[in-house]
Amino acid sequence: MLSRFCKEPEPEKPKCVDIMMNYCDDMSYTHTMFPNILGHRTREEAELGPEYLLLSVVHNLLNGECTPDIRMLGCSVLVPRCEKEKVLKPCRSTCEAVRKSCRHAFEGIEMAWPYFLDCDRFFVSDQEGCYDPLEGLRVTQEEDQASIDNSPEEPHTVIQFSYQSNTQMNSILKKTAAQCPEIATTYSIGRSVEGKDLLVIEFSNNPGVHELLEPEMKYIGNMHGNEVLGRQLLIYLTQYLCSEYLLGNQRIQSLINTTRIHILPSMNPDGYELAAAEVQGTNDPENEEAQNYYSWTLGRGNAQNIDLNRNFPDLTAVAYGRRRHRHFRSDHIPIPDAYWFDKVAPETYAVMKWIRSIPFVLSANFHGGELVVSYPYDLSKHPLEEKMFSPTPDEQVFKQIARTYADAHATMSGNNSERCGSFGSIGQDGIINGAKWYSFAGGMQDFNYLHTNCLEVTVELGCDKFPAEEELYTGWQDNKEALLTFMESVHRGIKGIVKDADGNGIKGARISVRGIRHDITTAENGDYWRMLTAGIHILTASAPGYTRAMKKIHLPARMQKAGRVDFVLQKAVVEPDIEEDYNIPSMGTYERFDPYNQFERYSIREQNQNREERQEKPWWWSYFSRAHGSAPTWLLRID
Repeated sequence: MLSRFCKEPEPEKPKCVDIMMNYCDDMSYTHTMFPNILGHRTREEAELGPEYLLLSVVHNLLNGECTPDIRMLGCSVLVPRCEKEKVLKPCRSTCEAVRKSCRHAFEGIEMAWPYFLDCDRFFVSDQEGCYDPLEGLRVTQEEDQASIDNSPEEPHTVIQFSYQSNTQMNSILKKTAAQCPEIATTYSIGRSVEGKDLLVIEFSNNPGVHELLEPEMKYIGNMHGNEVLGRQLLIYLTQYLCSEYLLGNQRIQSLINTTRIHILPSMNPDGYELAAAEVQGTNDPENEEAQNYYSWTLGRGNAQNIDLNRNFPDLTAVAYGRRRHRHFRSDHIPIPDAYWFDKVAPETYAVMKWIRSIPFVLSANFHGGELVVSYPYDLSKHPLEEKMFSPTPDEQVFKQIARTYADAHATMSGNNSERCGSFGSIGQDGIINGAKWYSFAGGMQDFNYLHTNCLEVTVELGCDKFPAEEELYTGWQDNKEALLTFMESVHRGIKGIVKDADGNGIKGARISVRGIRHDITTAENGDYWRMLTAGIHILTASAPGYTRAMKKIHLPARMQKAGRVDFVLQKAVVEPDIEEDYNIPSMGTYERFDPYNQFERYSIREQNQNREERQEKPWWWSYFSRAHGSAPTWLLRID
């Protein structure tokens, strides 16, 4: 009988309660309910969880990027909106928009996208009756934008002139691509010794695609890890191109709409990390001599202490050794098999594959230690002469390219410009033949010229290899116009398509210029680009199995856009003497790239060793490792 009077009390139904969590007190609503969407039964349980801990530190982790968006999105799951004793779920569309614009920030610090921000799992569609958790934030942003719109000041590009870590640099590149998705994308060409991405950002009106007759150019910075101004300039350039394109800058829009631009700010991220740490560690105003020593030495090479600008195949020596051959040309020289049995850095390997895969026309790589533009050849034509003028067949073209940058630079070509004197006299006009300055083998610009169609120069940006942060703005102002003018110069010379009688493009056809023993070849669809100086030129187009075609052209001195010169080749029987032009004895074939798989075997062994050495957690792990309960392994990325 007593059991009739001892019923267990019914559990109290959840009710709407005030939001009492400090990092969520600025939501557009004031009431929530527990258990929440994640199953936390009480406010105390939610506050002790790693999810709330992440929201409390996310501003610092992402350096202020994507906040408060991320924090408020997380709060919409931890303290969901409650109305009439019922929980409302946040909108999936809001989550997807935040994820699209902020995912790169998490990738930049090597953190996985938080599981509780899974847009499909914890958010619902508009049809299911959701709310926008960033509603209050949008009102504030609209008010701020209105005040900006009422300001008389013209919109302009804002750049923060400071140094970035490798993680921050990659985050900026990905953020820039996300801001300008119609004209920009990022891609990796490989990894450094220590596993860091060699990240490239590309600008084009059709990113990711080679368009017929659109020239491609590249910029490479930080080849020597301790020469850092070029790295910074290229980071600033990517932000400038994106921002100015969106602001309607006609010059930038014209450049991007007609050119495919590839920018690799850091070819040597491992070396940069070492150099930056050493410079920071020797930041002693009373020991300036130590600072100068460190900036000239530490971090120059990669993590294997390999100088990347001495690590490319020495094709210049091959060119010198065979220049008396009757049919020899100084172009598309195959990589000797013996090269692969020496130590090839992964950064070098990645760049070689990159420049073989894209029909680059023009390139510049940025260094520090002098104020000059150097052009090929870098290796002296006489083995006993270390400072001997050693021109390529394209000497006049290279001088024109080098002067394009030097003359547009604020001080480089001036007679009063201060030279650093690191390797003796370099003249006063701001350009110099590399071998005349100082001779060395295995350089990147010689490899570009002798192995591909690409004409590359080396830009030395100043005496200080690792300038103080307050000098970065001046460096940008000195180089901005030169960076833009150099990119625009890729449109000089001629371009065209080589077709057969049926109108099909011929891949690998040769374009020869009389008097210049250096040919270029056509790309996949038969298009080509040939940088030339003004004047009269005799051109020949040829391909195995076709008759030759010849044209005489005149390039005016003031012509700023490439002239169009097309060729149509007729089928023909291949004659022995013509075929000989394409097969120089004992030269090997151009297609042979690491034929014995030496690099792959070596790199796998190195990567396994590095992986065993690097089992440490990311730098931010300490934020969470001491937290209550189990550590949030869901934040660790799985590559």
